[in-house]
Amino acid sequence: MSRPSTDPGPGGWFGFRAPTLGFLYAWAIADLAANVLLVVTGGAVRLTGSGLGCPTWPQCGDGKYTPPLSYHGVIEFGNRMLTWVLVAIAIATWFAVMRYRPVDRVARRLATGVALGVPLQAVIGGITVLTKLNPWVVAFHFLVTMLIISLATWLVHRTRPARSAPPDDGDALIPRDSVIARLGVALAWTVYVLTWVTIYLGTVVTGSGPHSGDENSHRNDLDPAWATQLHSDAVWTLVGTGFALILLTVIARLALRRAALWFGGLLILQGVIGYVQYATGLPILLVILHMLGSALLMIGATVLVLEASRAGRTRDLTPA
Repeated sequence: MSRPSTDPGPGGWFGFRAPTLGFLYAWAIADLAANVLLVVTGGAVRLTGSGLGCPTWPQCGDGKYTPPLSYHGVIEFGNRMLTWVLVAIAIATWFAVMRYRPVDRVARRLATGVALGVPLQAVIGGITVLTKLNPWVVAFHFLVTMLIISLATWLVHRTRPARSAPPDDGDALIPRDSVIARLGVALAWTVYVLTWVTIYLGTVVTGSGPHSGDENSHRNDLDPAWATQLHSDAVWTLVGTGFALILLTVIARLALRRAALWFGGLLILQGVIGYVQYATGLPILLVILHMLGSALLMIGATVLVLEASRAGRTRDLTPA
């Protein structure tokens, strides 16, 4: 597969030269980072009980677009304002992708999907307010963010400039069409699916727990102990599958072993935070770190399947 040229080329919109690959890559990283930051700030809104700090949407109460002079109102309004920063970054990334030459249609679709996800999330966020923080709507809001993060990770992976490091001879030890290589791909996709299942069940635990976002909002009426046990079972299934993938990639020296090791490290860190927060009564800081860990885990799982399938890489910019 051919790599994209880093030469900006003669084209571009409105007389501007097309951006370099490095410029596009930087905006893709900014787009991903902004979405991860939104996970953290959204978690802070819920964990401080500020979910209804702006009791209406799109206004912030009493028909006004400014926050009430209260602690919760300022926090919720600040999180809403961060959305506009995310909009600006998403639009800038989209323009950079659209102006890049040679044309990368996959990157264009990814950038468009991420950009459209921002207003969609704003609407879903408004629905969460109008439903008084219904836990199932809040969970859906979080899962859509995870989807956007996964797409943004794919965009970063695809626009990554070429590395000048020499190839690893071990990567060629197992042919890509071998049974072992195909097993590695299957395990990587299994890990990705299990990551989604684990994160979803984490939202179910959250919906049954004490951090509702507002003292008057309802919970999902599930037994927190039962929901936590189900989530824990999914975590251990993910750990077992991830460990099997790491063993396979290291022993067979598959090309995706580095991504597998990184994912394994993130998984261990996330598991430790999860158990510590449960044992210590869900302190706010640890819960926020756990939410951040979920976003990082989704990034790691996405990179894992991209490395396994060789899909979405910058090496292939043929029109698709």
